[in-house]
Amino acid sequence: MAKKFSELRDKMSPERRAAVEFRVQEALAEMPLSDLRRARDYTQVTLAKAMETTQGEVSKIEARTDCYVSTLRNYINAMGGDLEIVARFADGTTIQINQFSDLDTPAQVLAKAVSAPVEKKRQRRRRHPSRNEARI
Repeated sequence: MAKKFSELRDKMSPERRAAVEFRVQEALAEMPLSDLRRARDYTQVTLAKAMETTQGEVSKIEARTDCYVSTLRNYINAMGGDLEIVARFADGTTIQINQFSDLDTPAQVLAKAVSAPVEKKRQRRRRHPSRNEARI
């Protein structure tokens, strides 16, 4: 007959319980994006809506071994979190990297890309007067 985990845990020594708890906390501290999403009770569809993208894009992000910092930040922000990048050195020094805090979100990049051609046209008009203006 199967035993309840609570019964097994009660029979463990305090040292053993502490060791198990430590391993559980370690496992929770490090996980792939898909596991993080599930642990935060998001589906790919609900996360995609929060990110203003498609479920397929969320799946691709989770399958990648490498991605842009801005993509990762957008993924974490969509779940209500904040992305922090920290460097840890062998001498115990820990430095938070803040270089990426001012990166544009994908929506901001798109807005700039859409407005860039319009702005270039305006600049060309200012640099090159119309034929009528040039003759005057």
